[in-house]
Amino acid sequence: MYTLAFDTTASGCAVTLFSDDTCIDVFNEEMEFGQAEKLIPVIDDMLKKHNIVFKNIELLIVCVGPGSFTGVRSSISAARAFGLACPQMEVLGINAFEAYIYSVIFNPQEIAQLNAVIIETKREDFYFQIFDEHLKPCSQPAAAMREDIINLLRHKKVTLLGDGVERFLSTPTGLSLHAILNTGRLNVKDLAACGIKKYHKKEHNYPKPLYLRAPDVCVKS
Repeated sequence: MYTLAFDTTASGCAVTLFSDDTCIDVFNEEMEFGQAEKLIPVIDDMLKKHNIVFKNIELLIVCVGPGSFTGVRSSISAARAFGLACPQMEVLGINAFEAYIYSVIFNPQEIAQLNAVIIETKREDFYFQIFDEHLKPCSQPAAAMREDIINLLRHKKVTLLGDGVERFLSTPTGLSLHAILNTGRLNVKDLAACGIKKYHKKEHNYPKPLYLRAPDVCVKS
């Protein structure tokens, strides 16, 4: 089974191609703007490189956020369009919190009483979700200020992961930290592996955008 996964929700464009459970290609490029224009040519080049056409893709996985409004819309619009054009393809949406926490499964010694995914918003607040020692959600995805998140994590051993962790820890938190993991941008291979697992468990989530606050827009005077 061929699986294609991609993410344009953060500061970059990432695409990966799997054959069954094995990654056979990956593309990552840091970029603040232009992800939508980059995505389709990258996918086209990757499939041609491996002599694969879209009708060979059985599963498409897309990150549904949180992230930039434009980046989220770009990814989901592309995924839905591919799904309409290729009815044989299963299209699955995975949010960034699910993909980040999936990576911890392979590091059981790093799992704490509370495991918090902290995602950058590029504002004063952070996107976050907290998981228990079984990696089950014990909070809903949300956006909150740093002190409010710290208050939810006090008095427990905590593992932090996500691309917002570096800024989150830029000043002392007073938390009892067990581990700090994966503080970079979401690994698109984790996104793919998480989606493949959900697909085999028949947890088919059609991609819907995960917006945790209103977009930053203004009206020109």
